[in-house]
Amino acid sequence: MAQIQFARGLKEDAVPTIKVTRSRTGDSATATFYFDSPNIFADDQTQEVTGMYLIDSEGEIVTREVKGKFINGKPQAIEALLIMNSASEWERFMRFMERYGKENGLEFTKAK
Repeated sequence: MAQIQFARGLKEDAVPTIKVTRSRTGDSATATFYFDSPNIFADDQTQEVTGMYLIDSEGEIVTREVKGKFINGKPQAIEALLIMNSASEWERFMRFMERYGKENGLEFTKAK
């Protein structure tokens, strides 16, 4: 089980586009998640976005760096930024992504 939530208890069904960068030394990295039409914005939802929670069998990774994108005053997308400040945080993130990727048909493509 690996899932992403924007409000505790509400699984996000939209599969994001994810861009990952890592420093040459491996000491820091960032992952930018982009969700187009996430279900947290559905008309019947009353929960607020409180952060992005990456949840799997090891626990959870949390970021509060979450921004809504609006078109004509209506919520359309979410962009979230996860900052990793150590090699162990990077390794933990990659384990989550391996589980999440398998469950959601994502594939890692290395930049050229």
